[in-house]
Amino acid sequence: MGETVEALVNAGKASAGPPLGPSLGPSGVNVKQVIDEINSKTKAMEGMRVPVKVKVADDKSFTIEVGTPPASSLIKKVLGIDKGSGEAGTVVAADMKLDQAITVAKQKGPGLTGGDIKAMASEILGVAKSMGLTCEGKDPKEIQASIKSGELDDRF
Repeated sequence: MGETVEALVNAGKASAGPPLGPSLGPSGVNVKQVIDEINSKTKAMEGMRVPVKVKVADDKSFTIEVGTPPASSLIKKVLGIDKGSGEAGTVVAADMKLDQAITVAKQKGPGLTGGDIKAMASEILGVAKSMGLTCEGKDPKEIQASIKSGELDDRF
């Protein structure tokens, strides 16, 4: 039947150390080969932490599934910031444009629960609020309300 190992790794910089090495070692798979393939598949997302799932078959063959990075990582990358505010609601870490929220929503895609791009962008704005960000100088909740009312339909 084989086994599955799931981990959050630094894109393009996974190593044979924890969490992957110790988890994969007992499976008998070539750990270096797995690490090299993960790094190859995640190179484009370098600088972010991404979820990976390694499925090892009984014959020691393996498949790797790379998930999308957390929404907060995508937001930080698109804004060029290292972290959000430690005091969301009090201290603003950065200002995000609605177009950037839409870009992140498209990158995250199926990982979001929203049914259409407007709902997904609204979901990203919720993450932005929790990170202490504003959207076009306003509280993200105000932008979410404008999206819901249809005021910003021309932006989608």
